[in-house]
Amino acid sequence: MTSRIEQLVQQLDGEAGASYDARAELIWMGSEAIPAIIDGLPSLGGFGQLTAIEVFEEVGDPRCGPALIGLLDSDNPTVREWAAIALASLEIDDAVEPLRRAYRACLDRATPPDWTEPDGIRWALTELGARSPVVPPLTARLRATAADDAPGWPSAHFTEIVNDLADHAQVILYCQFWRVDAGRTYGISGTALDWELDWAAPWEHLVDEARTWSLLEASEAPVGDDIFVAPTWIDRTDLYPER
Repeated sequence: MTSRIEQLVQQLDGEAGASYDARAELIWMGSEAIPAIIDGLPSLGGFGQLTAIEVFEEVGDPRCGPALIGLLDSDNPTVREWAAIALASLEIDDAVEPLRRAYRACLDRATPPDWTEPDGIRWALTELGARSPVVPPLTARLRATAADDAPGWPSAHFTEIVNDLADHAQVILYCQFWRVDAGRTYGISGTALDWELDWAAPWEHLVDEARTWSLLEASEAPVGDDIFVAPTWIDRTDLYPER
């Protein structure tokens, strides 16, 4: 059986069809396959490691924790991002400090905070209770008016949310729009505005620029009782974390 598992691990790096089949069989094997996947990780390329991370998440074995922490040092930013998300999904508490180091490494590489890797790491730290997003009172109150399972805030309040966040020195990075229809949630296109902030600028300038762009987006955004907006924002401490 061991040789069969090892063969499947190497197939994770193969063509899409073979990789998907190997992934499915390893998930079916469950915890029995985990040690061999961990041992085989260093020999896999980026695609294989990403597929292995998917197996780790599906199986849910906490023994994956140290291997996932090791992947935070990968040369592949997507592998680092997926490893961070998996660590939070598996509730690996020992991952908090490695995740903080990984986030500081992102900033040291001048990775823009709105890129997916730092975004994923911030999400992981939040899920593990090591980061508390700033949610101003009005923003929190407006969220409370929506259903518990709503994917954000009612789009009619978008302008109020933008100003509330900016008034509390938060920088809005981007927004996603969702439609809820008969209990199902669908992603919908927004305004197609695409802005870039100068992350070398002072924090106050970033707040003002993000407010300006976000208010423009709010003026053009879809509105309806079934449409919700989910902004992503950061605090000053996310750009200048303690060392």
